[in-house]
Amino acid sequence: PAIPCVVSQWSGWSGCAEPCKTTYRVRRRHITQEPRNGGEACPPLEERAGCVEYWTQQGTECKQSLIPALITTGGFGKARKKRAAADDNERAGYCVEFQLVAITPGCLQSHHSYTRWMRYLREGHTVCVECQHPALDSRSQHCYGDGSGSKKNQLLHWQAVGNPQCKGTWKRIRQLDTCSCPSVHSFLFI
Repeated sequence: PAIPCVVSQWSGWSGCAEPCKTTYRVRRRHITQEPRNGGEACPPLEERAGCVEYWTQQGTECKQSLIPALITTGGFGKARKKRAAADDNERAGYCVEFQLVAITPGCLQSHHSYTRWMRYLREGHTVCVECQHPALDSRSQHCYGDGSGSKKNQLLHWQAVGNPQCKGTWKRIRQLDTCSCPSVHSFLFI
């Protein structure tokens, strides 16, 4: 009879491959039974997922200009605020306005429902990105990739969560304590 391949459960996720840059983490599983007699082949034994580690192995914070901002649609903010409402000791968030300078064509090629928001990214537009808990780092009191400490007109990098082909550069305009952006140009730091 045909005997299918059998694999173990996934291992836990590894740490990020390198600190201070957008990279990946890995999880693995192994074959516990090889397929025989035309049995079903083995599935992939390794998976990778994107990640960013904001602290070096020595425990110092990464230089801000090296870290791309990871963003998603502002629509996720409502659910985040509901979960955070129970904990009153969290610092209120803030917003940062950026002018989009360059955008990869991959942003327009997003056809999944969870990536439709990327079509609103246009070169030259001003966008508002909100920093709220849990993206707000408790040690530094800011979101990574927000451009704090960058020079005026310095090009900073961003990447859309959910589509690694959607990324680009922007310039930080200013930080706002209250966020009031049109919903299609409103995003969240992750």
